[in-house]
Amino acid sequence: MKSFSESYKEAGVDVTAGYKAVELMKEHVKKTTIPGVVSGIGGFGGLFAPDLSGIKNPVLVSGTDGVGTKLVAAMLLDKHDTIGIDCVAMCVNDVVCCGAKPLFFLDYIACGKNIPEKIASIVKGVADGCVESGCALIGGETAEHPGVMPDEEYDLAGFTVGIVDRDKIIDGSRMEPGDVLIGIASSGVHSNGFSLVRKVFGLTKEKLETYYEELGTTLGEALLAPTRLYVKPVLNAIEKADVKAISHITGGGFYENIPRMMKEGCTAKVNRAAVPVLPIFELIAKTGNIPQRDMFNTFNMGVGMIMAVSKETADDAIRALTESGETAFVLGEVIEGDEGVIIE
Repeated sequence: MKSFSESYKEAGVDVTAGYKAVELMKEHVKKTTIPGVVSGIGGFGGLFAPDLSGIKNPVLVSGTDGVGTKLVAAMLLDKHDTIGIDCVAMCVNDVVCCGAKPLFFLDYIACGKNIPEKIASIVKGVADGCVESGCALIGGETAEHPGVMPDEEYDLAGFTVGIVDRDKIIDGSRMEPGDVLIGIASSGVHSNGFSLVRKVFGLTKEKLETYYEELGTTLGEALLAPTRLYVKPVLNAIEKADVKAISHITGGGFYENIPRMMKEGCTAKVNRAAVPVLPIFELIAKTGNIPQRDMFNTFNMGVGMIMAVSKETADDAIRALTESGETAFVLGEVIEGDEGVIIE
């Protein structure tokens, strides 16, 4: 007998919508299958058997995050097919900072009403992000919250597990003055600082559909540009160069994230002129009259990832990142001190 409860449906939860959503998302999930996947979606747990060949002392690295209030822009524009990429990126970009290769990913979607086509569109983005990062989408959960969330609203979070050999963990312990700071370009605001973005612009559908000459796009297109996925380029750079520390520039911008990778006795000296500030950040600062210090303490400013690399292999790192399709550049250097980061 097929599962169905008229009473539950009257309370606001239609389990048949959930079944339809799963059927619609299966084609997207299937394309993320990689060696190691033991079970498909639908069970009580996602099974994955990692290949440990060549790894002497495996260490699992986990990461979890959401997309924050960037979801507001997606909901206002009724565009949901890329927000899942953001969710994957926020997790896998974190674990690769340790030198870990992401193995698998799970998502969690809470919604006011399960509209199967919308849920499948969200999951498509998640699957696209997993494919680009080389990890498998092995499970997830969609939960209807009638009476708690409006029908049209949803929240999205994710979780990933990666693996790295203990001897190859990147933790900044080998950092020393003279190391070079290399920046990797971002695609825009990524998934952080949207509470300030919403305050500055007073986001509405009309505002998001407004074309800005300085952006070359509408505001909505600029803000919804998916977070870049740095996994494969960074892993390539780690193979080709002496990478000593990595920082994912997320909420808190330069001033919060760069110090997280710094070794005691070392300070990151960032050349302000080397930061390729994107037009969207100039527009945010101008519209909201936001001081430069606050901008660098909230947004990535055009730099999504920063690596500390030995001076001798800095060119190798930039070459590897460029070959992987990224825009990479010298951003500064590591100097003596305990100030965390200096931008000048």
